[in-house]
Amino acid sequence: MKEQNPILQVKDLTVSFNAFAGKVQAVRGVNFDLNKGETLCIVGESGSGKSVTNKAIMGILSKNAVIERGEILYDGMELTKLTEKQFCQIRGKRIAMVFQDPMTSLDPTMTIGKQIMEGMLWHFKMPKAEAYKKALELLEEVGIIDAEKRMKNYPHQLSGGMRQRVVIAIALACDPDLLICDEPTTALDVTIQAKILELIRSIQKERGISVIYITHDLGVVAKVADYVDVMYAGKIVETGTIDEIFYDPKHPYTWGLLSAMPDLDTADDRLYTIPGSPPNLLHEKPGDAFAPRNRFALNIDDKAEPPMFKLSDTHYAATWLLDPRAPKVEMPPELKERIARMRTEAKKIEEAE
Repeated sequence: MKEQNPILQVKDLTVSFNAFAGKVQAVRGVNFDLNKGETLCIVGESGSGKSVTNKAIMGILSKNAVIERGEILYDGMELTKLTEKQFCQIRGKRIAMVFQDPMTSLDPTMTIGKQIMEGMLWHFKMPKAEAYKKALELLEEVGIIDAEKRMKNYPHQLSGGMRQRVVIAIALACDPDLLICDEPTTALDVTIQAKILELIRSIQKERGISVIYITHDLGVVAKVADYVDVMYAGKIVETGTIDEIFYDPKHPYTWGLLSAMPDLDTADDRLYTIPGSPPNLLHEKPGDAFAPRNRFALNIDDKAEPPMFKLSDTHYAATWLLDPRAPKVEMPPELKERIARMRTEAKKIEEAE
């Protein structure tokens, strides 16, 4: 079991949006804990509620969003009860976020130096000379060469990889305890992706901060995660350690995500995709939301939502296939082969290190 001293606890979080067509249930009863220094990855298709969950933690939900119930406890503080003024003392200072597209999260009219200094001047009332010096150090820490020259540059003068490094520097400027990374490598090419992930990991190790990654890229998850939460239609359907999710997945949706991951050794000519599309959360239906796309679905899946079945102290999955009365269903043989290959590769890497 995880140690009982989490820096962040999300309990039964339910978020809906008031749209023209009606009420959209974007997040439905999400629960998770995060301890100091740990990395949690939240994975799932677009529209599964990953970003909404983390925007609720940051207090940056849109005006038509409503937190219907639940708690977000950060260091013992209940975040859902804070006013915007109180949240401003935490956001950026104690909880920071790295957004998906650096070009839209950076201000095009301000120099890079001013944007990094802004948080320090606001939160700590730091003298400008001291803030400038720390901003230079941060740019060097995130691997930007000729930092003094870059301080005077505008975002459009930097490459995509450099802009993402600047966003990370801004997020780290006030020494936060928790860093939320919303698909931080999506807009970058593969070589830069690896460098950015390595950078975040080394900074996390040095500073002992906790990190939440939001991603749909399981390759990213494999590199960085301690724990993984798999989200579908606003709910966590499986949770476990990185090894439990990758080597012993139990939910058919997790099987689908792992099967859809590109693999050089796959013999099939066609890449696997999960059939169908995610449900419309405007219309709540009884039963398991994944049932229409699940080839292993049982009759009960259309009538009742499955509870979280416990597999170990850290591994839980919400699928009726784990009920003792359910017929025994094995994961697809192609996925079994892939997991065996993944284990072999991981072993080789460990031995090489």
